[in-house]
Amino acid sequence: MISIKKYAAIDIGSNAMRLLITNIVEQEGKETQFNKSALIRVPIRLGQDAFTVGEISAENINRMVDAMEAFRLLMKVYKIEKYKACATSAMREAYNGKEVVATIREKSQIDIDIIDGKVEAAIIASSDLHSFLSTDKTYLYVDVGGGSTEFSLFSNGRMIASKSFKNGTVRLLNNMVNEIVWVEIEKWIKMVCEPYDTITLIGSGGNINKIHKLSEKHPDKPLSYVYLVSQYQYFSSLTYEQRIAELGLNTDRADVIIPATQIYLNAMKWSGARQIYVPKIGLSDGIVKALYYGRI
Repeated sequence: MISIKKYAAIDIGSNAMRLLITNIVEQEGKETQFNKSALIRVPIRLGQDAFTVGEISAENINRMVDAMEAFRLLMKVYKIEKYKACATSAMREAYNGKEVVATIREKSQIDIDIIDGKVEAAIIASSDLHSFLSTDKTYLYVDVGGGSTEFSLFSNGRMIASKSFKNGTVRLLNNMVNEIVWVEIEKWIKMVCEPYDTITLIGSGGNINKIHKLSEKHPDKPLSYVYLVSQYQYFSSLTYEQRIAELGLNTDRADVIIPATQIYLNAMKWSGARQIYVPKIGLSDGIVKALYYGRI
């Protein structure tokens, strides 16, 4: 006997908002399956507001309301049983963040939780990440967002350490990441990785997913440090317009892909990792699993 539940996750990030629709398949005697049914991405760059002027603009509040109303209708069409909406770095730092949440609740009937970096990292760890971890290896998981990057170290199948830093693609684009932040990240990575002989990186986020897709490698195959360096140099040699026209990047991806690659490269360099796996998991996946298992 098979039972199918339909859950949804809304991830309100600094570079985009996403709605993930998931079919949860329960079958007696078998492991529960989480099958992605649909993923809708809306490129509203909230971080541009939050990190530069400290508030979400009236224009973007209206766009958020429209997007949330659309998400609500889509969830109705898909007959969603449960959902959770989480906002991250941009909404955390915008002084009118709570006001925006109240406006959206009033106009779209969707409740949003503004979560901190530690909760964000914990939710991501609730995703399908464990299915990619070999118990005899050590991994540094790196989730690059627009406003922050979450780092988690896993060894022997369990999390050893986790930390969130205010270093993301939108911040880097706006020259808002102090050199001290890079130094802190380097120190933390070297400290937590030092006891282990070999580290493998796991990367998540839209930019590393796109880089992996451009490589035309099989989803299970990692990218090498050398390949990532060559891609970084290639992206940097192109203009913004060329990245859109020649690589087929979305307009809101063509600029942030360079600072994102920089973060992954530094994480590989400081951890000594020579390979990065890209399992295509992230916050929205973690939200669904955490919701299903009653962790949020």
